[in-house]
Amino acid sequence: MAAALTTATRSLKPAEVEKKWVIVDAKGLVVGRLASVVAMRLRGKHKASYTPHVDCGDNVIVINADKVVFTGRKRDQKVYYHHTGYIGGIKERSAKFILEGRFPERIVEKAVERMLPRGPLFRKILGNLRVYKGDAHPHAAQNPEALDVGAMNSKNARV
Repeated sequence: MAAALTTATRSLKPAEVEKKWVIVDAKGLVVGRLASVVAMRLRGKHKASYTPHVDCGDNVIVINADKVVFTGRKRDQKVYYHHTGYIGGIKERSAKFILEGRFPERIVEKAVERMLPRGPLFRKILGNLRVYKGDAHPHAAQNPEALDVGAMNSKNARV
């Protein structure tokens, strides 16, 4: 009989993880599709050495978050809720109101945040996400490599 190949699943340790810096230009990209790609990169699922209980994802920088687009009529109809903590204190804002407001990057942050599993690792992974509303970012020293999300699928970008 031939000897059976035994391949054990390799589980990474936190010290063995190699993190890269990735920059994504969100100009003209659909919010949900952008968020799913960014969430997968943050989690590390694009790597062959993915380990579920270790932060093995990349550091992701998203620029031009104020220029993301929604499909259909979501820009006007999509509603974001938050609660003040007081009785009857539920508040709502439309996506248009947030995008035209002071912190439009929160749309992308919330979309990515809601695609990640909760827990202690979630908070650590979310710390690897940086979102900026304009072109400028303070991470040039990390030499981030560009990730073209629009070229991955024709549905990712709206022209």
